[in-house]
Amino acid sequence: MLKINFSFEETYLAISANLSLESDKIYAIIGPSGAGKSTFLNLISGFSEISSGSILWNEQEISYLPPSKRNISILFQDNNLFPHLSVWRNLALAVSHWPKISNDDEAKLHSVISEVGIHGLESRKPSQLSGGQQSRVALARVLLQKNKILLLDEPFAALGPSLKDQMLELIRKIARKRGLLVLMVTHDPADANKIASQTIVVKNNKVHPPLNTNKALDPINGPLADYL
Repeated sequence: MLKINFSFEETYLAISANLSLESDKIYAIIGPSGAGKSTFLNLISGFSEISSGSILWNEQEISYLPPSKRNISILFQDNNLFPHLSVWRNLALAVSHWPKISNDDEAKLHSVISEVGIHGLESRKPSQLSGGQQSRVALARVLLQKNKILLLDEPFAALGPSLKDQMLELIRKIARKRGLLVLMVTHDPADANKIASQTIVVKNNKVHPPLNTNKALDPINGPLADYL
């Protein structure tokens, strides 16, 4: 379980949070632009520092650990692939220092390549891939880190509806198979409905505890009625 009780304040943004999130579950994060959704992910992952409070993963304090020590992977919208490297080398860097790669690590690469459906693309560079293929490669790279918490900061926002739906379904299947806790920032209520049984609303300087997704996104009575 991920237990979050913190406050964060800087010149242009202040948010607080007090909630507990179950392992093996997918949560959508939704709210008005500028409310602090991406900042919330950055605070959990360690790319920004909380002002006070704590973040606990399975009762272990992780609040002030560096990102690499938090058992957390984060996938951004721009994918962050190295443009001059092949798919294989982009993935290999997640498990070893190229060109040294063990037989075990090579087996891991083949396994995740199959899992995300990019077999046959190993020698291509990112510029030779479609948007959907780039998203799959980026997902494969974070899955190789073997972390139990996966944060998604709108990584599929630039994809068309069909490709985005495919990626959301892939995330759902992989999360279930691997027992991942997933937090997904989105501006699209349809995305939340497709992938998350519960939704976290961020507004009015607060990260609110999870609600049933249908309740959270109710356009008449829900907490985001003024924004949907």
